Amino acid sequence: MGVAWKEIRSRSRLASVASILAIGVLGGLLAGTEASAQETEWATTELADGVFQFSYGAYNTLFVVTTDGVVAFDPISDDAARILAQEIRAAAPGFPLLAIVYSHHHADHASGAGVLRAIFGGRTLIIGHENALQPLLEAANPSVPPPDLTFSGRLSLKPGGREVRLVYLGPSHTASMIVGLVPDARIAFAVDFVANDRVGYRDLGSHQFREFFRALEALDALEFDRIAFGHGPVGDRDAVKRQIAYYGDLRDAVQRALDAGWSEDEAAERISLDEYASWGGYEEWFALNVRGLYRWMASER
Repeated sequence: MGVAWKEIRSRSRLASVASILAIGVLGGLLAGTEASAQETEWATTELADGVFQFSYGAYNTLFVVTTDGVVAFDPISDDAARILAQEIRAAAPGFPLLAIVYSHHHADHASGAGVLRAIFGGRTLIIGHENALQPLLEAANPSVPPPDLTFSGRLSLKPGGREVRLVYLGPSHTASMIVGLVPDARIAFAVDFVANDRVGYRDLGSHQFREFFRALEALDALEFDRIAFGHGPVGDRDAVKRQIAYYGDLRDAVQRALDAGWSEDEAAERISLDEYASWGGYEEWFALNVRGLYRWMASER
């Protein structure tokens, strides 16, 4: 009943948050949330004891409650961060937000960190991979402050004795992508380079293919039973294996097209992988996946 109750509680609060804001009870703390709250569906689901997935529109993030405080991943946006703050306080009343962890430096996931940190008093540590630092310094976006702490390979946070492990698997969707693990719950969190029965986004424009395939295999080698994703439903290890199979089959199909002398347009038109036709995004993005991988493979010949 725990998981279902958490989700119902969050969804039922959507309208009430807007109503409270309308009469100004929360003042400036959540200012600007009303319009987006009316338009964007959100939910919080407890995946394991003290491990929560927060979903806002098409995006997901994770936060972990320990006896010393809370570790949260990508805040998603300024509006999402205001609601996320409520949900953290509901799950862990009176507890501090110890750290915000960036899965990678892209603003569509990392935005809202400035707002979330301010709501919790402005002293929350922001953590990211070392490759996220320079892009965020250059962006100078107050919604995505540069990380206070960076690392290169692995970093273990152990507030209250509960480990939240951060692992760099190499470049994949970006060169700054990390994976989060909560070992005692055997839950992982991975964003954008992998999903549950869903093709890649559009033409895989930021993917670093030479290392991307290795990163997928490295993810499968980590210790977890369930995995939350930046988009889409929670999965298990088999979801990761299916992603590895999909990208392997896509690569093989593009290789055959190149060997046959097909152009990019011909490959996009002729290649199909019917066994994945039921996956999310297939109709909209599969041909674009073909194009993105075709361009890279053609450039490597």
